[in-house]
Amino acid sequence: MATNGKKATAGHQVAWVFDLNKCIGCQTCSVACKVLWNEGDEGSEHMWWMTVNTQPGKGTPKDWESMGGGYSNGELQLGKLPTAEEFGGGWDYNYDEVLHGGKGRSVHLQKIAGSKTWGPNWDEDEGGGEWPNAYFFYLPRLCNHCTDASCLEACPVGALVKREEDGLVLRNEDVCEGNQLCAAACPYKKIYFNAPRGVSQQCIGCFPRIEKGVAPACVRQCPGRAAFVGFIDDETSLVHRLVNQWKVAVPLHPEYGTKPNVFYVPPLAPAPLNPDGSANENADRIPPQYLESLFGKDVHGALANLKAELAKKRRGEASEVMDALILYEWKDALGPFSKDPAELVWK
Repeated sequence: MATNGKKATAGHQVAWVFDLNKCIGCQTCSVACKVLWNEGDEGSEHMWWMTVNTQPGKGTPKDWESMGGGYSNGELQLGKLPTAEEFGGGWDYNYDEVLHGGKGRSVHLQKIAGSKTWGPNWDEDEGGGEWPNAYFFYLPRLCNHCTDASCLEACPVGALVKREEDGLVLRNEDVCEGNQLCAAACPYKKIYFNAPRGVSQQCIGCFPRIEKGVAPACVRQCPGRAAFVGFIDDETSLVHRLVNQWKVAVPLHPEYGTKPNVFYVPPLAPAPLNPDGSANENADRIPPQYLESLFGKDVHGALANLKAELAKKRRGEASEVMDALILYEWKDALGPFSKDPAELVWK
């Protein structure tokens, strides 16, 4: 099946930054997205457009990092198409029987539908390392609305478009034929298939909210103030400054070649312990080589910049970077999308 060969283009680009030192894995962003966009829709039971997985971990779909896609030397690559079981989830339980069946304690809550061997948070909090130097951190993931979106080029019917006004990659479901080449081409495996409707679906960047000046649900609902949104081409935005000026935020798997527009402030961790229980301040608890495997070589510079700014703050010196990440005023994270959705008239 031939691809359309089209490249993604945009004049203005919305981007996200997640501070992994502040993400607590509470799943509020995941639930906010699910409830807003596809809760209860037939065919979307397994869909979590926004996920927060434990790292190190296999994530969702299971082992997605080894499934391929993206670009290699500028050439589009079609990777493995995840199975429903690898995505996991889609569970349902015998609520009616337990709560309304009149059987008392003779029945208990149990799963009656959904995957059997995996789920979006199957390996939550397991992490890596060995006692007493175990470690883990949380990784929020959504569609990256990539600058060079491989899904868009792979679609043979032109169902995907990258919007000029904000760079969001959106799908015309009336055109989509459900061939799933987009999902095979996406190296992040954040495209799902809705079998009853016969179309693929993914995060839409909360574009109806963006158009009204309201931040995406994943950002506005974050209780840990870990998420930022804005136009990365706006040099005054915190997103631009964190990524391009202060260089403390990096993309996930830049080697995939799609130029993703979701960035991460890499995680710090307490110093590892020596055998006698003392702290080894000259070593890293999270192996730098592991962080490099996720975020590329630029992660080392980002960590160095972050540590330098943290040291300045501890010395009582001024640090724009730390002030931005501490986020004294939560609305600063919303960029130009600070309107209250409760105050708008939605049509």
